[in-house]
Amino acid sequence: MRLAVLSDVHGNLPALEAVLADIEAQADSSSLGEPDAYLVLGDLAAFCPWPSETLARLQELPEALFLQGNTDRYLVAGQRPQSPPVRSPEDWAAMPAKLAERDANFRWTVERLSYDGFQFLRDLPTRFDLDVPDYGRVVAVHANAQDDETFLAPDAPDDEMRDYFAELDARLVLYGHTHKPMDRMVGGMRIVNDGSVGLPLDGDPRPAYTLLDFEDGECAVTIRRVAYDRELVLAGLERFDHPAKGWVGGIIRNAHS
Repeated sequence: MRLAVLSDVHGNLPALEAVLADIEAQADSSSLGEPDAYLVLGDLAAFCPWPSETLARLQELPEALFLQGNTDRYLVAGQRPQSPPVRSPEDWAAMPAKLAERDANFRWTVERLSYDGFQFLRDLPTRFDLDVPDYGRVVAVHANAQDDETFLAPDAPDDEMRDYFAELDARLVLYGHTHKPMDRMVGGMRIVNDGSVGLPLDGDPRPAYTLLDFEDGECAVTIRRVAYDRELVLAGLERFDHPAKGWVGGIIRNAHS
């Protein structure tokens, strides 16, 4: 059994197409072939220039399971991320511009989503459980078992990881949100983060995704990175005059927030 795990696409259609092409190429070179299912762990549309096109492409995937991420929730519920921390007079002086960019960013995306896209994002679950034959339970969430916003970095202490994931009672846990890939054991639980398709934040600007191959009661985890033409995204941000093009463009170039 093979599962392809993607998350944090963030409306980056060229990156998504590159990942899907790589999945197809891996299928051609493996005895396991095409994925039996796609697991897409949320944050699908906001930030890059193609929110509706990206949703449409994702919905074409066969046997796909989707989760709602925090930015999906912001889009459909009218909620917004917390304000950035204020630690100085300079931070406070910069606050109006930051809030204006934040709000314009989400409004721009909402303007480009159809009602069908709204309904799709609104109705997504926040968790799914799979019982893989001869392996055991696999549970997927966007950020952790308790909320969709807490950032659990790849080097977070084991105790912190346990606090946020232990209640899932799974052999393998999948999560996204951090935009940083990870594969580690915490106690007897394997925790895998597939990274980000659209906006990697680990210093490597190439999209990341994960293949899970289940055979003989074990799971082989392969985190893959894929090259693509980032200039297409930068040009799209300019062409559509995206309100957060400076911030998003910096992530596309440097893979840092």
